[in-house]
Amino acid sequence: MFKFWNSHEQQAQPHPQEGSSCSWYPPSVVGSTNSSRPATPSSSASNSFNSQRPAEWSHSPSPVSPAEAAGVIALLKDKSVDELRKLLSDKDAYNQFLLSVDQVKIQNKIRDELRNETLQLARNNLDKEPQIMELRNQCRIIRTTELAAAQEKLNELDRQKEETLKFYSPASFMHRLQGTY
Repeated sequence: MFKFWNSHEQQAQPHPQEGSSCSWYPPSVVGSTNSSRPATPSSSASNSFNSQRPAEWSHSPSPVSPAEAAGVIALLKDKSVDELRKLLSDKDAYNQFLLSVDQVKIQNKIRDELRNETLQLARNNLDKEPQIMELRNQCRIIRTTELAAAQEKLNELDRQKEETLKFYSPASFMHRLQGTY
């Protein structure tokens, strides 16, 4: 559902207490064995961490507001160390927790509404397809009819031009002069 720190670029180190199960978080988040809580990146680690972000994060549409972050932090503070470690190592548990966060629920609701509205617009467009085809056919007929009328008028004007050129041609003029004498 969501991409996290280098999850697609490198394998994370297994958590010491989990044995063979691999965490899908980077080692800087999972932490060391000396801490009862997962480690947070230090200021020097955060600088190197930012350079390791996936490219799509650099174009994030909007940062998380402090109030939203505080809400998520409050949810995480209520968790025990074991629950936090489970969130770090178990994708299903993490996804379940993520889906229980109000901001995620709101975002998913908005996404679903947008999807439904988009589907409705697509259906409306498809419903109008026969009407569009009929109008295209009518335009083609009108264009063809107007073109035929314009071609006919052009032919008539060409005929008149040829008659006028014949009438005023030197040969015709000489013939008329000879006929009058």
